[in-house]
This record gives sequence, C-alpha cells and structure tokens, in this order.
Amino acid sequence: MKSICCLGAGYVGGPTMAMIAAKCPDIQVTVVDLNQARIDAWNSEVLPVYEPGLDEVVKEARGRNLHFTTDPKSAIQKSDLIFVSVGTPTKSYGIGAGRAADLRYIESAARLIAEVAEGPKIIVEKSTIPVKTAEAIKTILAANSKETASFQVLSNPEFLAEGTAMEDLNAPDRILIGGETTPDGDAAVEALVSVYAHWVPRERIITTNLWSSELSKLVANAFLAQRISSINSISALCEATGADVNEVANAIGTDSRIGPKFLKASVGFGGSCFQKDVLNLTYLCESFGLPEVAEYWRQVIHINDWQKSRFVEKMVRTLFNTVTGKKIAILGFAFKKDTNDTRESAAIAVCRDLLLEGARLAIYDPKVDPATMKADLAYGGISSELFDRNVEIAPDAYAACDQAHAMATLTEWDEFRTLDLPKIYDLMFKPAFVFDGRSILPLEALKAHGFAPFVIGKG
Repeated sequence: MKSICCLGAGYVGGPTMAMIAAKCPDIQVTVVDLNQARIDAWNSEVLPVYEPGLDEVVKEARGRNLHFTTDPKSAIQKSDLIFVSVGTPTKSYGIGAGRAADLRYIESAARLIAEVAEGPKIIVEKSTIPVKTAEAIKTILAANSKETASFQVLSNPEFLAEGTAMEDLNAPDRILIGGETTPDGDAAVEALVSVYAHWVPRERIITTNLWSSELSKLVANAFLAQRISSINSISALCEATGADVNEVANAIGTDSRIGPKFLKASVGFGGSCFQKDVLNLTYLCESFGLPEVAEYWRQVIHINDWQKSRFVEKMVRTLFNTVTGKKIAILGFAFKKDTNDTRESAAIAVCRDLLLEGARLAIYDPKVDPATMKADLAYGGISSELFDRNVEIAPDAYAACDQAHAMATLTEWDEFRTLDLPKIYDLMFKPAFVFDGRSILPLEALKAHGFAPFVIGKG
C-alpha cells in the first residue's frame, strides 16, 4: 500500500486522512474535494474544520505525505486504495423524503472512479450509508469500468465524536472493516487492516462481512441517540416531581449493565449523524417490511424534537407569556463544544422558534461564524430580513447579556462554566432569567446571585 486518496474533505475525510498520513509516513495520502475554497483552507493556516489537535497533525504531515487537491482523476489513478467520504444527507424530496439517505454523491464518486481507474483498486466506504450500498457501488463499477480495472469494495465506517475526533482517531475503541468473504475480499480487508495496524492494536480491528459493517454504524448512532432521548424524557419527569436528573443519571449510571455515558440531559442532541442515521434506520425498517421497528426508532427523534420545543415553551411562559421585542442572550450555537459544526444543532430550532415569537436575539459562540448562523436559520425558515432586524452577533458572553431579559446556554463550551455571574446579573434586566439547556451553570450560585434560573431536569 503506497498511495491512498480520499474523495471528500469534510469533517470525516480531512481529519481521518491527516491521522493516517501522520501515522503512516511511508504512504502518500491525497485528499480531494471539488470545493476550491475548502481545499484552499486545508492548505492554509486556518483549517476549515475546528478540532482540538487537528492543526498540529495536519502541519506535521502536509507537504510531506499529506496533500489536498481539487484534481480527483489524477489522485484516483495514482492510488491503490480510495476512501469515499462524501456527504449522504437526508433526502428532502421524492420517495423516502425526510428519512432516506440521499446517495447522489456516492453514485457520482463511483462513476468517477469507474471512468478513470486502471488496475486493481480497493474502494472503501467511509461515509455513513444504508446497508447494501456496497452492492450499488459494485454494480456501477462493473457496468462502467475499463477492462484493465478490478475492484474490491470495503465498508469502514467512522465512529468519531466531534470535539474529540483526533483522540478518537489516535486511540480508537475499535476499527470496523467489512468485506466480501472471498479470497480477493479477504486480501483487500487485510490490506486496509495493515494501514490501521501502523498504530492501532490488532485486537481493536474488527472484521466482518460487508452488510454487518454497513449496518453497525447506523445501529451504533441509533443506540447513542436513544440513550440521550431516554434521559431527556426523564428530565421532564424530574422537573415535575422535584427530582434532579443529574442525580438520577449518576445513580443508574453506576449499574454496570447501563454505564454512565450519554446520560447527560440537555436541550436536545444535534450533529451530522444522530438524527440522519436514526431516520435512515427507520426508512430501512419500513423498506424491509418492519413498521413496528421503524416506529420504535422514530420515537427517539420525536422526543428530541419535543425536548427543544418544550425548552422554548418554558422560556416563553416564564417570560410572562411573551418574548416579543425582548432581548435574549444565546450562549452557544454549535451542536456541542470544541467544534464549529452546527448541523442539526438544537440552537437552530430554539433560535428559530424564539424569532418567530418576536424575540430579539444576541448570539455568541466562540467558533461559529455569523454567516453560518444566518444560513442555518435561513434553512430553518428565518428570512434574511428577520435575521438582520432581530439578530445581533455578540463578541462575547457579556456583550450578549447586556440589557437582556434572559440568557440561555445552548452549547456546553467550557468558558460558560466560569462566567462572572455577578457581572452578568448587573448587565441584565430584572428579573434576570437564566435557562440552562446544558446543565453547566451552578444552580445554587445562580440563585445566590439573584438570578431566576431554570436548569434542564431540575425540579
């Protein structure tokens, strides 16, 4: 294995290839994307993806054996192994709209590979895709490739958590590789295993058949999303009964059969994977004649949507049943801390609903740029005129809270845990309402400083 290319320079392709290049200096790694601005950013000092530790890894390998380009044909021709890490958004039209994965970019990548590839190539699905997608890729390759080309298609789903992606890549819980159970398929699997074995212990590299690997990624994300929706449903019961959801989560998390992870109540989960993958799973279940299973997983999304709307309703009712013309400080717009990714962020839904209620928003996030905020809210139905009129982008948390009627924490950035609460109290109108959607602010301290606080899951 001398040369690898990756089609797609996004949140998965860029960091993953950077780590492979850093750990495998004997392998040339080329990352391809047709978006010139994105490639220019990968070649600059300001990367298009924010992840702690990513800058150092990229700078170590870039120019040595890590390259970023907009020329896919040359990269494909030179490579022994081709990762496909293009977008697979949820379809917004036609059959399966709102649930099924849109595989147009996967198909385009397969057709491009078939057009230019010569000799043996290993194709690796890195994007999150529905089970049996490898079959479609193989069909396209067989129908369109040159006589001199031959292919093996593998599944190698990513299990990265944004914000800790570089740690996850450096010391993964597991690497999953699926391939055909044939001599050529086994050889292709071992070739990919040999790449990861440069730094991942062999016992952490799991090999399966293609379909098990493809399905495992959807199921893993569905189970994680299910845990979040489960604890969020209990947060509402805790508020009604006077219980503390953090204490409940700690109590049940000490049970070794349950464990403590993903039991943090919040305003709702976001990110590029959870909602998309659960919806995709429901569509697959329906397609294979399993409506009861589909309905079970659909409830995970329903609870997540309800949690966001419940949070907004709590804010409006607390603010004397109207937020019209009132300034509300929004702290955090990314879907989680240590990333600039806003895809499916709970903040989008909360900000949208508050704007539609007539509120004025002052938004602060340390990593998300204003253009992204505006585009996300536009996709959610907020006009450019309404955004320009009622949204202020604040330079810091204190500016956001100045003359605000309420403050809401929607991302768990570490800097929000150490805010100067007396200073914020002095800046805000009274009563100074606080709505902690991430349970990161000290409740007793908020009360002691005079705030009127609401914290998710605390009665």
